[in-house]
Amino acid sequence: MGASQSSSQAQPPSKALHVLRVTPSSPASKTTIEPFFDFIVGFEGDELSLHHNIDVSQLEKIVEDHEERTLNLLVWNSKSQDTRAVVPIMPSRQWALTHTNSPGGNEASLQPSLLGLSMRMCQPDLAMDNVWHVLDVLEGSPAESAGLVPFGDWIIGWSGGALSAEGDFYDLVEAHADKPLRVYVYSHDFDNLREVVLVPNRHWGGEGLLGCVFGFGLLHRIPPQPTDRLPGSTPPELRDASDEYEQQALFVPADSGVHEVYDNQNSGPWQH
Repeated sequence: MGASQSSSQAQPPSKALHVLRVTPSSPASKTTIEPFFDFIVGFEGDELSLHHNIDVSQLEKIVEDHEERTLNLLVWNSKSQDTRAVVPIMPSRQWALTHTNSPGGNEASLQPSLLGLSMRMCQPDLAMDNVWHVLDVLEGSPAESAGLVPFGDWIIGWSGGALSAEGDFYDLVEAHADKPLRVYVYSHDFDNLREVVLVPNRHWGGEGLLGCVFGFGLLHRIPPQPTDRLPGSTPPELRDASDEYEQQALFVPADSGVHEVYDNQNSGPWQH
């Protein structure tokens, strides 16, 4: 991955290109660009793009002019609320051509792309408002089968892109009754993004298509990560709980007069 530098920016840019997908094996996949949380605001040498609307046509021309040459992008992140001043990327079409010429490659569905990014123009300060916070998961439900975690998980999009209103997600679930629905789930506990396959249905034994309670709105937006936490690292509270459990499991009282030890063969306690 390419190195990057961060610069503090109190206010998000007024307009930016929201990264919705990073195609595997593409030039973008070799960078630190993060889907859903990263926004392309410009390129190195264009400081005006940090404070004004990004010029998409100019950026497209710059990308084309830098084919097979390194281009330093300016990327704003919604979690850290700052701009990574240098995200080096080398625009190229070779990765796509290699894929389409390989066995199993689909030339019709994969068009040559210089970056391998799917993006949309939007307002970054509003882009992350539409997230669904998992509050409860019922036992035996499709949500439980998919591995959704109460309070720690947020649904932030699906395989078709971002969702623009609260009702969009519920309409999507209804439209996928008894069919697989691929959604993107952010874990605040582990600071990572994963793809989850939900199969909404009404015959799992409980109420609703998913058996899951969601929160939406101001009180249910994704909170910022602690400033001293490394991206993708396990939070201290989870590590400490595991370590404490292991210490308790290994602890043997030294002042006990009689110890019970279970014999694996006899399946009963014996004393010494």
